[in-house]
Amino acid sequence: MRPDALGVVGLGAVGGSIAWQASLAGVRRVLGYSPSPAEGVAALRAGAISDFAPSVRFLVERSEVVVLATPPTTTFDLLPTVARHLRPGALCTDVVPAKGRVVQAAQRAGLADRFAGSHPAVTLTAKTFAAAEPAAFRRALVYVTPASGDEGPAREVADFWATVFDADPVILDAADHDAIVAWTRHLPQVVAALLARACATDGPRGVTYGTEARDVTRPALATVATARDLLLLNREAVVTALDDVETALGGLQRALRDGDTAALDAWLTDAATWRRRLEP
Repeated sequence: MRPDALGVVGLGAVGGSIAWQASLAGVRRVLGYSPSPAEGVAALRAGAISDFAPSVRFLVERSEVVVLATPPTTTFDLLPTVARHLRPGALCTDVVPAKGRVVQAAQRAGLADRFAGSHPAVTLTAKTFAAAEPAAFRRALVYVTPASGDEGPAREVADFWATVFDADPVILDAADHDAIVAWTRHLPQVVAALLARACATDGPRGVTYGTEARDVTRPALATVATARDLLLLNREAVVTALDDVETALGGLQRALRDGDTAALDAWLTDAATWRRRLEP
């Protein structure tokens, strides 16, 4: 699916990358909107958008596909506006990396048959348009989550990602998506923050932490507000994952407490075997 007119709300790194690649891919009209006029000017000068919309309503009314490349709370606020002004036959998607609550919000707004959630699994270096990369989504995994029993809109959104961005879309249920992301993105960040916090509060004073501690705790450097919002959005799946981690940690504690060499070997072997599977 290659729309004739694409509307991108939010022109930061992700939205700017989406708009820019769409323009390069031949989408005739790419409308952009941002509450920051400076981002709009930057996008226009770069050729990422053909027009800077004066309002979200203006953009929605003139687009065949609307992408909400906005933070979670802003996305929730915008869905009713999109529902009121989206023209017949047009579609809407978003890029929030936790899909359950977004899909529910789209359903409440009356968008279920015109919406499918998206989560492009990419990491950009910063959040502003200056970090936009037109090729950011090439061969990237993009999760697409239906908002109703009809997967038609999800298939169209998936084809949009494949056709315009050369991405690799996968359609799956929002709850399944959130469970996957809890383990692959949120849990590593939480474990990193847990270790960093423990080192800060209970670790020995005056020591120099080496490569292992630096590498393992690196995900804790994520922006606090962003990490907090995403953990709260996906809290049910993250709590379930943490319960499983607690069980695994309990096994390690028992093996160490009892001096159980066999149990400790099995625990460490299981971990090493799984990790080797990730190597190229």
